[in-house]
Amino acid sequence: MRLTSAHKFAIGIVAVVVLLFLAGTLFNKAKVSREPAPKSKAAGQAAVTTPSVQVTTTPEGSRAYSVRVRGRTEAARSVVVRSETAGIVAATPAVEGAYVTRGTVLCRLNVDAREAGLAQARAAVRSRELTRQATEELSAKGYRSQTQVLQDQANLDSARAALRQAEIALEQTNIRAPFNGVFDRREAEVGTYLAPGQACGTMIELDPLLIVADLPETEAGKFQVGASAVATLVGGEVLNGVVRYVARDADPQTRTYRVEISARNAKLSARSGLSADVRISAGQGPAHLIQVSSLVLDSAGRQGVRYVDEGGSVRFAPTTLIEETPEGAWVTGLRGPVRIITVGQSYVAEGQKVLVTAAR
Repeated sequence: MRLTSAHKFAIGIVAVVVLLFLAGTLFNKAKVSREPAPKSKAAGQAAVTTPSVQVTTTPEGSRAYSVRVRGRTEAARSVVVRSETAGIVAATPAVEGAYVTRGTVLCRLNVDAREAGLAQARAAVRSRELTRQATEELSAKGYRSQTQVLQDQANLDSARAALRQAEIALEQTNIRAPFNGVFDRREAEVGTYLAPGQACGTMIELDPLLIVADLPETEAGKFQVGASAVATLVGGEVLNGVVRYVARDADPQTRTYRVEISARNAKLSARSGLSADVRISAGQGPAHLIQVSSLVLDSAGRQGVRYVDEGGSVRFAPTTLIEETPEGAWVTGLRGPVRIITVGQSYVAEGQKVLVTAAR
């Protein structure tokens, strides 16, 4: 059979395709032979399950313990000043809201007949004095008995007692401030009739000033009378004071204990009823200074730090924040030097083995 040119061309194309296929197969075999052997499965798992973390060794230090609570200011004393006698208010010399000293007249009642009664009592005393003097002179001459002398002395004493009563009755028309403080509220105006026991007004003492707070059951036993305290008021004013009272009996509704702090308020700039952030000292104790970013929460929601023990495993320790400073946070709950995880603490779990590198 004679081959035409078309047959020869087709045979040539087939030969070229076969040669290209054979060449590709040989190239792939050579490439596979040059590739390195794959790593073992165990080695790959080891690399994945051993994370690397950075730690900082934190030594144990000493720090003043304190507890922060919310409180409020109160007047050291608040007294409703009442009338001791009956009468109509004639004057109110004290300005409502002004600072007054002890003995300042807050309300003055009409004197009425009290001044005349005082004059009569003075005259009676003078008469009794003259009578007794004459009786003593006559007794010395034998014209009066000793019994008569004693009777006239008793009459003089009775007159003097009546005089004192008249003086007190007149003085009671002046209703005075019982201590240095602020005349906070007037209850009676000029023309008001006051019976004994009715109010003239209210006096409050603001120096010293009280800061009161309610301590939870877990904190009440940490404080004693005389402990120092600092209160920051809503306006930014800072008052330093000492604990003067810690309740022994809890409030039946809130199960909290009342604590009272006495602080100086010489300028009377702090008022009663202001909210305050109170920090009460609870003494010295062991503490650690850590980075705030090292604090994490465990599965139970407790705040603390993760650290690496001597065996290279991760551990969690719950901590209590004492104070936050520009250098870091002071916490309790740790003992001795601790390798605290500062990088990677959120990606490891308790009991997990880790590779440790020192913090930069």
